[in-house]
Amino acid sequence: MQAKFVCPCLLGVEGLVARELREMGAEQVEAVNGRVYFTGGLDMLARANLCCRYAERVLIQLGSFPARSFEELFEGVRALPWEAWIGKADAFPVKGRSINSKLFSIPDCQSIIKKAVVERLKQAYRLPWFEETGPVHQIQFFLMKDKAELMLDTSGPGLHKRGYRAQASLAPIKETLAAVMANLARVRADTQLIDPCCGSGTILIEGALLAMNIAPGLRRRFAAERWAVSPAAVWRQERQRAQDLINHDAAFAAQGYDIDQAALDLTMQNAQKAGVASRLTVEKRPLENFVQESQRGTVVCNPPYGERLLDVRQAQELYQTMGKLFTPQKGWSYSIISPDEEFEQWFGRAADKRRKLYNGMIKCQLYQYFR
Repeated sequence: MQAKFVCPCLLGVEGLVARELREMGAEQVEAVNGRVYFTGGLDMLARANLCCRYAERVLIQLGSFPARSFEELFEGVRALPWEAWIGKADAFPVKGRSINSKLFSIPDCQSIIKKAVVERLKQAYRLPWFEETGPVHQIQFFLMKDKAELMLDTSGPGLHKRGYRAQASLAPIKETLAAVMANLARVRADTQLIDPCCGSGTILIEGALLAMNIAPGLRRRFAAERWAVSPAAVWRQERQRAQDLINHDAAFAAQGYDIDQAALDLTMQNAQKAGVASRLTVEKRPLENFVQESQRGTVVCNPPYGERLLDVRQAQELYQTMGKLFTPQKGWSYSIISPDEEFEQWFGRAADKRRKLYNGMIKCQLYQYFR
């Protein structure tokens, strides 16, 4: 069964998502603002869920059409092939959002879409009502400038929920963003990764998963695994494929430092759950004691922001300290994410490269130093 899929993603990382999907074998890959479209079969549905590092979830796109009135919305939804995915007993709740559209009431849109899907399924299954006791097929809608897009969520919890981080330190970075930072910092199989303010270890763990080519979704389950139209054999095959691609011989190693011992303990607990604890070492050490202890190192960090844990002045003092300690040296690179537009001034040097990223709703820059 061929289908069209869409992966929502953080703004600014569409290119990374598109590239990894092409490398997985996805077809007709197209990146737009905050989303990447592609086509494939049920094997690609499973593969994308298991292996996407940077996307937020995998949705099936059922269709899109103009929706300037509730009648247009109803008829457009009813015309879509819901029975190809939703069984007689399956649950199909509806959620979504509307931006710059005449149909702005979310509850009203939910009600209309639900009624339209029910009518379509009534006709397909010759049933008067649906018990909805089976696996969940979450319907998502997106109304943008009077155009409706209807989708089914195959992931369940977002793809950033890898399964290793049941707990996190205060103000953690999202796993998908940490993976993006590791990619942009050129973490490879032989990288020596360092996070001098590692918190609960998300950057270190995502770096290890990337370096060893471990699929980030291997230790969790997905909504579509319970769907009748998505065979268990396909998921078993794709999980085995991902296992076979792991690079157990990678020379990767990571060091994490923090002033909070509880955070360091949490880092190792999370790393154990992720299956990469043997690649990590942690030590209670303040940033002021950072030294370049080897011939090469890749520093990637998410220091506390003024908007969150520290006041602005404390954050700026932290950047000044980093600028003094993160000195240019052959074999070393530094990637620091910050929302402070004056970061380079406080750090003391202009970045060799900057990349706009979003940490939640906070607009940031990834400042990179490698010369």
